[in-house]
Amino acid sequence: MAVFRDLPYGNQHFLVDLGDGTEGAAAGFSQIVLPDISIDVIEYRTGNDKESGVHKFPGLARYDNVVLRRGIIGSLNLYNWINQVRNGDANARRTVTISLLAEDRTVVLIWKLLRAWPVKYGFGELDAEGTDVAIEELVLAYERLEME
Repeated sequence: MAVFRDLPYGNQHFLVDLGDGTEGAAAGFSQIVLPDISIDVIEYRTGNDKESGVHKFPGLARYDNVVLRRGIIGSLNLYNWINQVRNGDANARRTVTISLLAEDRTVVLIWKLLRAWPVKYGFGELDAEGTDVAIEELVLAYERLEME
């Protein structure tokens, strides 16, 4: 699926599929903080090694949480999802797909968050003298990241 080109893509066109069939405004986010992948390093050395250095092996893969932000639109789909998790629903995990779009809105890169679930749901502040958009934030944990 990844579409290679000489010039880099912009970061302002993207779609989110929350894995529940939600489309349109309820799945429209203004900002996404994409995750990092890291792999632990296991160091090992035997007492009879001729060199003083250690051997290094790959260990556990780790994935940072993903942060999704959108303006509050009156939809309860994010609240309902975190409510599923806190009530112990075993079916609350989903595959969340984030698609980067080119200028013509064609999909050029996809991040898939496998077995994702919300770990934090929060809101910005309300200010009677402010002029900002009211924001809600959802933080997702997941077990594996795949790209295509």
